[in-house]
Amino acid sequence: MNTLKNDATNKVTIASLLVALGIIYGDIGTSPLYALRAVIGDRPIDLTLVYGGVSCIFWTLVFQTTVKYVWLTLRADNHGEGGIFSLYALVRRYGKKLVIPTILGATTLLADGIITPPISVSSAIEGLGMVEGLENTIVPGNTLTIGIVVAILSLLFFFQRFGTHVIGKFFGPIMATWFTMLLVVGIHEITLHPDIIKALNPYYGYDLLLNYPSGFWLLGAVFLCTTGAEALYSDLGHCGIKNIRITWIYVKISLVVSYLGQAAWLMHQGESLLNGRNPFFEIIPTWFLLPSIIIATCATIIASQALISGSFTLISEGMNLNFWPRVTVKQPSDSKGQVYIPSVNSMLWFGCILMMVYFKESAHMEAAYGFSITITMLMTTYLLSYFINYRLKWNKLKVILFLSIFGTIEIAFFIANVAKIKERWMFLFFELFIFTVMYVWFFARKINNRFTKFVELGKYSSTLTELSEDDAIPKFATHLIYLSKADRRHEIEEKIMKSIFSKKPKRADVYWFLHINRTEDPFTLSYDVSELVDDKVIKVNINVGFRVQPKTELYFKTIVKELVANKELNLHIRPDGSSKYNSEPDFKFVVIEKFLSIENEFALREGMLLNSYFLLKHMSLSDEKAFGLEKSDVEVEQIPLVYQPITNIKLDRKIR
Repeated sequence: MNTLKNDATNKVTIASLLVALGIIYGDIGTSPLYALRAVIGDRPIDLTLVYGGVSCIFWTLVFQTTVKYVWLTLRADNHGEGGIFSLYALVRRYGKKLVIPTILGATTLLADGIITPPISVSSAIEGLGMVEGLENTIVPGNTLTIGIVVAILSLLFFFQRFGTHVIGKFFGPIMATWFTMLLVVGIHEITLHPDIIKALNPYYGYDLLLNYPSGFWLLGAVFLCTTGAEALYSDLGHCGIKNIRITWIYVKISLVVSYLGQAAWLMHQGESLLNGRNPFFEIIPTWFLLPSIIIATCATIIASQALISGSFTLISEGMNLNFWPRVTVKQPSDSKGQVYIPSVNSMLWFGCILMMVYFKESAHMEAAYGFSITITMLMTTYLLSYFINYRLKWNKLKVILFLSIFGTIEIAFFIANVAKIKERWMFLFFELFIFTVMYVWFFARKINNRFTKFVELGKYSSTLTELSEDDAIPKFATHLIYLSKADRRHEIEEKIMKSIFSKKPKRADVYWFLHINRTEDPFTLSYDVSELVDDKVIKVNINVGFRVQPKTELYFKTIVKELVANKELNLHIRPDGSSKYNSEPDFKFVVIEKFLSIENEFALREGMLLNSYFLLKHMSLSDEKAFGLEKSDVEVEQIPLVYQPITNIKLDRKIR
């Protein structure tokens, strides 16, 4: 299955290239709307600022996007899938300290998602103010402009529940039109002022950063040109490495030409300040202004859609790798990999609307944009160093050189972006919330798992057989299935054995112990069966990729049908519990859940971790629904978790 997927995504056709244009480049592709404007700001327009700004943008696209992501990071291919969780799955065996960088990278990638849609859409809508007759109506920051952006964003989030399979086929042609527009308009301006090509000389970037007043801090604005680079890797599974690399050639040329065209206009427009004008729309011919705004708005909506879909995928992977509590995940279409998570959709919608209402216009958002994504890129660089060292087998010198070059570049961007903290202080609460949820869920589960005691299943085989054949005990179920964490054939949790042999023993004809094994491969779906006692005790391991939403009940029933059809384990000659009154087999699933016992006495960290974990667990999806057991007869048993039992209990007895 993985091979077929890789072949499909790596096949290069006109259609596959259009798909790549539509999915991959929304964020980075719409950055010409605001990136160079952010560099200029309210500073006097001169050669050092304009040429230096374009030079820094060009070389940032070369090093960060082309070299790091397109050439190197895309090689971290986890069976056709990319993204920070896929990268973590590839390298987690090589270091115990990779969890925090992964959580930080995922947190900041998700958190920056609440500002990408409003800054992109508002940048496009504000261009309407240049259309004749709308100068005094569409004004950046006024109620009408904010209302239009809020309405567009709200509609975008509302339609997520229906999937993008219907309109998704238009994304590629729209983005192809967008990049062609950037190219044509940019070339027109460059032909009028060809001297601007000199701005690609790295000397101008060097001069800006070292000699221009506060030039280094302009890196915070320069960074806006590459904020969508992480999407190149995150969407690897949708498009394939060949399609991404081929389309990037055209995209990069279009972006660079657009920046050069804006810079040419800046150098020859005759005024010393921008005064709120946007160089992007200034170079658009008047007769084409309205169509260009429509195209730009469509492109920004596609950029927002790509980010929203990426957030759904990120949380879905996070749940499967135990970084996020289980929440409802829906499949809005038959398209593989397309998921819809209502809780994440609501969270992002609320954040985007809050950002729009707070900042009011795109120029104000530019100051706050980009901080989080620098952290994401730093974390990707750190994880990638493990990949190139252990998986690509680079020698230590090359790994150190890689870390030195890209670590220096990204730390410089990070320092420049630190100045934005005062504009984005409210973001920190959002980021802290996401980080805390991931941290608590991951580490509290590890504590929880430490108290899972395994025993030899063979010790209980004769007792299980005896119980199964004891007619004095009422039959609990024909087929009794326990979900188990034991990945070894001969082991089982002690709590499961206690559950079976409790005060009211659970007699069954067949005892099944079902283990869901999360694999490092994204789309694995396979199983193996072990018969521990003839036709009595059977263990099943189902290997499920970290991008697959488990449907345990469906998998189990399919496995049983295959075993019966193949006349294995003699199941075909055994009664399955069905009757003339009910044709359904008698399957009974048991899920054992822990709760935090009041008999605990915690240290501060463990107490906060475990109390927060069980609070999140209470608010999240139940285990039976999360594992796809919502149709069957399921029994949930609660057992206490005693982590640190209270030892010093002093009771004074009063003698009467």
